[in-house]
Amino acid sequence: MHFQAGYAYHLFNRSNEILFRERENYHFFIRKIKKNILPVSDIIAWCLLPNHFHLMLLVKPAGALFVEEKHRPHTQILSKKIGTLLSSYTLAFNKKYKRKGSLFAHRTRAKVLNTGGNEYPEICFNYIHQNPRISGYVEKAETWEYSSYRAFADGFDDGLVNKAIAREVIIFNRDHFREWSEIMLDEKLLNYNI
Repeated sequence: MHFQAGYAYHLFNRSNEILFRERENYHFFIRKIKKNILPVSDIIAWCLLPNHFHLMLLVKPAGALFVEEKHRPHTQILSKKIGTLLSSYTLAFNKKYKRKGSLFAHRTRAKVLNTGGNEYPEICFNYIHQNPRISGYVEKAETWEYSSYRAFADGFDDGLVNKAIAREVIIFNRDHFREWSEIMLDEKLLNYNI
């Protein structure tokens, strides 16, 4: 992954098994996001589901810097922090559940959102918030606890999203957020862009 400062990205990864078996798993992962990702990027939207996660973020200048390490020369700080997030979560998960090996099925993917046309960031933003409903976990996105949906719909601080930055990247009216975000996305558009 190559990151550019000031660019928005959709990060996602999944597991072939359950990533979050209990509430504490979700909260532990959120704490890891705060520790590793927030110092080098602003989170615009997020969603954690039992077997995968989505983060929409804007890279800060510090995240695009490079660090030289013997085992990974010329690595960007955000890439390193993503690796630290996933490996530390996997180590703790493996220890707690007495398992071994990789937890994530693939390498984390990062899609740049600034180049897909004017609506691409909005499509991704809505997709992330609708994902619990699309995946069949809930009937309404607002009932899923592990998402930034309620931070935007109800205006509370979830400790992850930077709503001021989100409003710069995504044009929306908070008063109409619920209606706007519930617009059913065209499945073909999702498969093509996301």
